[in-house]
Amino acid sequence: MALLLLCALSMAFGALNVPLGQVWDTLLGNAPSSRIDNVIWSVRLPRTAIGLATGAALGLSGALMQALTRNPLADPGILGVSAGAAFAVVVSVGVLGIGSAYGYIWFAFAGALVASVLVQFLGGLGRSGSTPVKLALAGVAVTSLLFSLTSAVALTDPDALNRYRFWSAGSLANQDTEVLLRVLPFLAVGAVLALACAPALNRLALGDDVAKSLGLRIGLVRTQGVVAVTLLTGGAVAVIGPVVFVGLVVPHIARVLAQYAGIGPDHRWLLPLSAVLAPCLLLTADIAGRLIDRPVEIQAGVLVAFIGGPFFIALVRRRRLAEV
Repeated sequence: MALLLLCALSMAFGALNVPLGQVWDTLLGNAPSSRIDNVIWSVRLPRTAIGLATGAALGLSGALMQALTRNPLADPGILGVSAGAAFAVVVSVGVLGIGSAYGYIWFAFAGALVASVLVQFLGGLGRSGSTPVKLALAGVAVTSLLFSLTSAVALTDPDALNRYRFWSAGSLANQDTEVLLRVLPFLAVGAVLALACAPALNRLALGDDVAKSLGLRIGLVRTQGVVAVTLLTGGAVAVIGPVVFVGLVVPHIARVLAQYAGIGPDHRWLLPLSAVLAPCLLLTADIAGRLIDRPVEIQAGVLVAFIGGPFFIALVRRRRLAEV
């Protein structure tokens, strides 16, 4: 119900406020004016649909990454996956001159995959192997490097710079339905692969040795998970830019709600719940960004980072995650 309400508010509020009754009439084909009809169908509805699809993708990929790595700090933004996709997109646009979403989405997938593998490699170095905080630090380092390289590429091309400045903040605005339709098949395949991992993730949570004794093919599960994260994150970043912290915050909220509901840490419920809660967070940030300083809009990615930053610091400061 909360998600449906947010969808309605997303189509109602903005530079031009439209009463909910008129929104409903417009969707039924009885628009009170051509202006409202154009605003709802050409701007607000595609924007809301993009928020739903990309938010679900980021939430699902975050929950999947935390389960695969058994790392509560895992997130496509923190572990460099979003930065890798963003760098590859900017290179394809600024260097190779690719302007269509269907063209540079392949670069987003490749960048997300390479960044994910690099962070996992760096986080596993040292005597103690991979730990949650080491992975987070490796992700921060790789993210900083990739964003520096991304800025360097963007500065060499004024057109790429103009597009990058708006896109890099993470925004649902200025996108149409065609872009979503081109990316949606990749997001759908990634979601199916992620949800199919759920039973295996429950066994993987018991530890690698126990999971192997239960007949789980760990390498196959992790490969499937990496492919799912690459498709979900790469597709989402290609559309709205590198929005961070959605995949970090939402799975923890999902676990709290599942605990109160008596479900427990069952990924067959946690993954779908994360996919529902993440669009709620993204749409809430998008609506708030339209209303805080109208008619100027604050990008949703900025407000999500404002929420997620303190949450990330609180997680790192927990005693059981304090040792590197």
